[in-house]
Order: sequence, then structure tokens, then C-alpha cells
Amino acid sequence: MLDICILGTGGMMPLPGRWLSSALIRYNGKMILVDCGEGTQITLRNVEWGFKSIEAICVTHFHADHIAGLPGLLLTIGNSGREENLKIIGPRGLNKVVECLTYISPQLPFSLDLIEVEEDAGSCIDVSGISLEYLMLDHNIPCYGYSFNIKRPGKFDVDKANRLSVPQRLWSKLQKGEEIEHEGKIYRPDMVLGDERKGLKISYCTDTRPTEGMVEFIKDSDIFVCEGMYGEDDKIQKAIEKKHMLFKEAAQLARQGHVKEMWLTHYSPSLENPDEFLENAAHIFPNTLASKDLMKKTLRFED
Repeated sequence: MLDICILGTGGMMPLPGRWLSSALIRYNGKMILVDCGEGTQITLRNVEWGFKSIEAICVTHFHADHIAGLPGLLLTIGNSGREENLKIIGPRGLNKVVECLTYISPQLPFSLDLIEVEEDAGSCIDVSGISLEYLMLDHNIPCYGYSFNIKRPGKFDVDKANRLSVPQRLWSKLQKGEEIEHEGKIYRPDMVLGDERKGLKISYCTDTRPTEGMVEFIKDSDIFVCEGMYGEDDKIQKAIEKKHMLFKEAAQLARQGHVKEMWLTHYSPSLENPDEFLENAAHIFPNTLASKDLMKKTLRFED
């Protein structure tokens, strides 16, 4: 199963009752944090999933409301007893940004593995069994969306294994995904497994205008967490100028991408009650929710 918690839903600045947009993904006890604005560690404490098991932090872009909370969080993770390396993933320039931010959090008890992603999508980064993909979005500085995938192999097929004369002593390791050389022959997992089964997928895209590439990127997501800066349709010119989205534009992406469920987030400080404008999205994509801080869900495999 795969857990997701929206730590905050605000854009630009934290507000009373609304923290800055961030999300936490958990799988097999390991976690990935998306963005780390001011105050993120407060909501991390409130969700009560701990700090020590954060394996990676994915930074969408380098605006302060998405990264200014990093130094404090790293110190808190260090105080939790973590000693293993921590991955930080983000746009080009990540090394310089982290170097500057960590000037006030020196001597961490763990090392940082900094991964600067390239402009084009296509590569996958494995984080504790989660296949992480990324896509360049359309903001006023380099900004990436992230997709988190749990691949699920096919069921063990004893008839297939026998038909291909796979020695029984190899079945267990092959079923676990290992490739084995035995008596001069290579045996692959697909020689004992059926077709790959449907896995789980969460996509997270914020601070962007809609793009054609997003449709394929979010395709068939179980949950699509999406930019919802403005609820009102008459804010379209402002959305274009500031490189953000309306509720209805997010809904059009969700419909085109055939996602199961969409969660709106990253609200403008002026958007006091997102639910008031939810129908602007729901009439296009009915399974739309206006996220709230600490909203969470557990996803399970279909069979």
C-alpha cells in the first residue's frame, strides 16, 4: 500500500490555518517529501509519521515558499538519529541553493546526495522501491512535476516456468526479481511471471500553466495533486501572467489524463474558501477534492 498526506495547501506564504504546499509519500515505512517551505516540519510533526525515515526530498523549484524550510528540517532529521545519506532532488542549480541554505545547518550527522534533474523527462530515480519520474513544467523559473510509481510484477506462473524448463531451485529468487546465471544459461524473472499487474501512481504538479506533456505524465494516476492557485474563472489573465492555473484548467488536465482522483492545492492567499469554487472544477472532472492541510489517504493494489 501507498500512503499520501498533504502537509500544506498554501501558496506564497503560510497563513493561520493553512501551511505552505507540501506532500509526504510513504511506502514500506520509507518516505519522500515533496517541497519544504517555511513551517513544513510543523505539519510533519502533526502527521506523526516521524522524520528519520525520510529517504528523499523532491524540490519542485527554488521559490522560497517551496524550499525555505529546508535548513530547519535537516537539523530536525539529524536530531532524530538519522545517519544514512539523504537524497535531495531538484532542478539545475540545486547544489548551489542547498550549499547556501545549509550554511546555517552545518555538521549534519548524515551526507546529502544531491541529484540535479535534466530538462527532459524520461529518466527514473529509484527511492526505496518507489520509481520516481519528473517533468519540466511551465513556470517563470525552472519547475518540475513528480510522479511516484509502485511497479507490480505479474503473478508466479508455474506452467510457464515448467514450459521454459526453469529449474525449481531458481523459482524463489526469480519471483523476487533477480536475474540468475545457472549452468551457463541466463534465467530472467519474466520466465516465471505473468503479465505485469497494475501498480499505484501519484502525480504532483504545481506552480505551472497547463502543458500538453502533463497529460501523458499524469496518465492513469490514482491521485493527481495539482496546482489550484485561483478558483475564480475571471482570474485567467492573472494566472497566465503569474504562470499558475485555475481550478477548471486543472480539471481539464485530470479529465484528459484519465486520473482516478484529483486533489487541488497551492491556493492563493486571497482564496479564503476553496470549497466555494470547487464546482468550477467538479463540473469538468467530478472526482475533484479541494485539499486541506493534513488530508491523507492510503492506496491499495486492486487485487
